[in-house]
Amino acid sequence: MLMAYASVAAFFLVAIGFMLGSLLFGRLLRPNNMYAEKVETYECGEAPVGPAWFNFNPRFYIIALVYIIFDVEIAFIYPVAAVFKRWVDQGSGLFALIEIFLFVAILMLGFAYVWVKGDFNWIRSIKGDPRGAQNVSSRARPRARLAGAGEGAPAGLPGQAAAAEGGAES
Repeated sequence: MLMAYASVAAFFLVAIGFMLGSLLFGRLLRPNNMYAEKVETYECGEAPVGPAWFNFNPRFYIIALVYIIFDVEIAFIYPVAAVFKRWVDQGSGLFALIEIFLFVAILMLGFAYVWVKGDFNWIRSIKGDPRGAQNVSSRARPRARLAGAGEGAPAGLPGQAAAAEGGAES
C-alpha cells in the first residue's frame, strides 16, 4: 500500500532537490555587489517618487471590477454566439436569444445601479456639502490678487498680497 505513494514522494523529492539546486547554483554564479542604486525600488524604469506603500483611490478598483464583469460577459456570450446558427436550425434559437438578452439586461441593471450611485464620477460630491457640487480640496493655495491690479494683470503670490496692502514697504 505504501509503495503506491512512493512515486509521489520521489516526485516531491526531485522537485525540492531541483529547487534547492537551482537556488544554490544561482547563488554561486551571480555577483554579490550591492549598491544604493541597485537596491532602489524599481518602477518601470522611472525614478521612484514617494513611499512604496500608499493607498490607491477605491474608484480604481470599482472601475476595474466593472471592466472585469463585462470582460467575463464576453467570455460567456462568445460560445453561445459560436453555436447560435446551429441552435436556430434546431429550433431553439429564440430561447438562446432570450437567455442572452436576459443575461445582458441583468448586467446592464447592475451597470445602471453603479452609475446612479455615482461610482463612475471621478470627482464625487458629498451630499449636504455647503461648498457646492464638487467637494474638491486643492493642494495649491489660491493666488491672491494684488491690490490695484487691473483686469489683465497677473495674480500675485499669497505673500505678495500682504506686502501690496502695506505689510512691507520697498
